[in-house]
Amino acid sequence: MKTMQKQHNECAPGAQTEASEIIEGGQPDYIGKLDELRDELLNDLSGLIKIRSVKDQPSDGAPFGRGVDEAFRYMLDLGKREGFECVDIDGYGGHMDYGASESDGVMGVLCHLDVVPEGSGWERDPFSGDVADGVMYGRGTLDDKGPTMSAFYAMKALKDCGCEPRRKIRMIIGLDEETGSSGMEKYKEKVKMPDFAIVPDSDFPLVHGEKGIMIFDMVKRLSRSDKKGISLKKFTGGTAANMVPDSAAAVISCDKGYDAVKKAADEFTEKTGHEITAKGRGKSFEISCRGVSAHGAYPERGVNAVSVLISFLSEIKFNCPEVNEFFEFYMKHLYEDFNGEKLGCALHDDISGGLILNAGMIDVDSERVKLTVNVRCPVTKTDSDAYDAMSPVLEKYDIGIVKNVYEKPVYFSLDDPTVQTLLSIYRRRTGDNETKPLVIGGGTYAREMDNAIAFGALYPGDPDTMHQKNECVRVERLIQTAKIYADAMYELAVAPAE
Repeated sequence: MKTMQKQHNECAPGAQTEASEIIEGGQPDYIGKLDELRDELLNDLSGLIKIRSVKDQPSDGAPFGRGVDEAFRYMLDLGKREGFECVDIDGYGGHMDYGASESDGVMGVLCHLDVVPEGSGWERDPFSGDVADGVMYGRGTLDDKGPTMSAFYAMKALKDCGCEPRRKIRMIIGLDEETGSSGMEKYKEKVKMPDFAIVPDSDFPLVHGEKGIMIFDMVKRLSRSDKKGISLKKFTGGTAANMVPDSAAAVISCDKGYDAVKKAADEFTEKTGHEITAKGRGKSFEISCRGVSAHGAYPERGVNAVSVLISFLSEIKFNCPEVNEFFEFYMKHLYEDFNGEKLGCALHDDISGGLILNAGMIDVDSERVKLTVNVRCPVTKTDSDAYDAMSPVLEKYDIGIVKNVYEKPVYFSLDDPTVQTLLSIYRRRTGDNETKPLVIGGGTYAREMDNAIAFGALYPGDPDTMHQKNECVRVERLIQTAKIYADAMYELAVAPAE
């Protein structure tokens, strides 16, 4: 990867800039321009946050649902407004281009507009885009609409200052990053990926490694039982594999009434502090609980409602032996274990640390149990390593595996020139010379091409509310992030090559 490591104090040859947009030394004052554009950035981002772009059922021209498509059209309209060349790949994603010919090389900025479901417990409307006390609230403010808008305004500021990039800057807009990235696969079938890229969808100072991501179902078949006693009719929880589920509910039936179950629920609540709600539902009985959502890469930060409810249900003897066996398996091998140790798959390496495991969703009916699990594998390990390690335990309980997703890990040496360039930009703009580059359990679009590095936009020490209730971002961070991205675009795509 060829990158710039030294900042130059002039625009590319032929650039046209107003005198007021040049600072001392001849460098365009795109930083001052971003300060001027502050209110516009906030207004455009608020409009984007208002769109509930959660993946939904496809419709004509909108393969990921109307909400996601509306956000996509909104962003393309902003690009057209600013004079960027915009491309739509059949509603699966697209891009907007700024400057230069593709033959001169392309710097990419890989973003996404889809968001995870809002979940429950918000103190504000999750799709308001409201600003209060210098903070903007709403789903997507951190992941990934806020960083996307900061990057967009970085492009706009450079363009407004008259900079003519020596290589094309291309903002690629993905639409289903949170649910498998099939749209990016469609995009790549028709468009060549950039020579290198930044991904504004993670942490500062930068991420030089991402663990491999596995999503799979643990499935156990259930026998039909005519025995009297307590039957589990239905059990559901969670909305996405990569989120800690914040709610779960089970429906049971019993031929002897529900007084004992109700009493057990009250005792469980008093003993554990986890509130179990039990109430009649027709001739059946519904048992539910609430947890605390968190990103699936950090399951220890949440309270898994599926785990809480299973810990209660495991104390009940159901008339289906396979149900009891599955709950026994869960309590022995998954409950409150986030690194796979109890399951026998606690893989580890010195570069990226240990495996991370999140039980994200459960769906139980009369025929089978299906538990959807999200695993983050160390960068030197593979999905085969993980599956092989957990197989003995799963076979013991007659639990099968349905493999859904595997995304290979990403890793860059700290000596990589682009890593060094981006790190120096972050440090120069923030004054933070202590925080080290990261290897993370989260996954970004950096996996979609060979030379992409996740670069921001969560700052060290700031609250991480991605995938959580009350997601928010400080307004000053949005502007600071736009300045960092503008620096990156200037050094890597505008300033003359050495």
